[in-house]
Amino acid sequence: MKYIVCETPGQFLLKEKNMPVANEGQVLLDIKKVGICGTDIHAYLGNQAYFTYPRILGHELAATIAEGTLNGKFSIGEKVILIPYLHCGKCIACRNGQTNCCTSMQVMGVHVDGGMQEKISVPESALIATPELSLEEMVIVEPLAIAKHAIRRANVQKDETVLVMGCGPIGLAIMVMAKIQGAKVLALDTNAKRLEFAKEKIGVAATILAGPNAKELVSDQSDKELCQVVFDATGSKIALEKGPDYMSHGGRYVLVGLSKGELVFSHPAIHAKESSILCSRNATREDFDEVIKLLAAKKFPTDAYITHQANFGEMIGSFDNWLLPENQVIKAVVSF
Repeated sequence: MKYIVCETPGQFLLKEKNMPVANEGQVLLDIKKVGICGTDIHAYLGNQAYFTYPRILGHELAATIAEGTLNGKFSIGEKVILIPYLHCGKCIACRNGQTNCCTSMQVMGVHVDGGMQEKISVPESALIATPELSLEEMVIVEPLAIAKHAIRRANVQKDETVLVMGCGPIGLAIMVMAKIQGAKVLALDTNAKRLEFAKEKIGVAATILAGPNAKELVSDQSDKELCQVVFDATGSKIALEKGPDYMSHGGRYVLVGLSKGELVFSHPAIHAKESSILCSRNATREDFDEVIKLLAAKKFPTDAYITHQANFGEMIGSFDNWLLPENQVIKAVVSF
């Protein structure tokens, strides 16, 4: 069986190994598509938190069931997606329904090997059947679930002004989810082409190019009151530390992007606003279920969102090109 492994930062290798076995409580999947996400890119570049090498990447998966002891819940050949956050079910977070931040979390493609392989054995409990979705829709459920969780975490309300920093896949998905909630959505980025995509394909109310006058421009778009909710979807230290500047008094700042280092905020500045500073990690089953309904109802621009595709055999040769800003990659997908 063939698989692709990130051997060290900057190096992918195509290898072969024995077929995995589905033990009790597990299911063997045929991988059909794998989405490339920021986690994969950071791992390849050597700046991903919680990461060790070598590692098989990939946790945005569209698959079908190959074999396993299914106990009547699934059937062979059925289309499924995977919740890739393997949790213990026993810790305080899991007991409180926050399986997305389990104390012993193992994320596939990060802490344990992921789906960039022809077949993979996974817990049956982590699967969701998706008969109503196309393979393209299935492969983007996970990143959209992260966005949906961030929206729930922030408790975005109708008619609030929301700023999303970062027009990557997660940021764009947050914009769509915020619009569905009835919010006025502003997009901020350093890349004018990405901002153009957010305006034309996502339909945000306004776009703002990051720079010295960004706060003034945000203020102009919010009746001089700034934004009730600010999301960071960049993971950039500079952007993360700038976020509270765009937040209104009494507002919420939600950190979705992840930085490896320390962050510094001015305490008087965040205290004066009685800021709520929140982190949003992964997603729960509830978020996945809501996204599946949304996709089935065709409320997300899937065709625009998936901008690049390659076959499994072409992935290694394509990856470096996907990193080039001039290629304007939003979501790249590998097909088996």
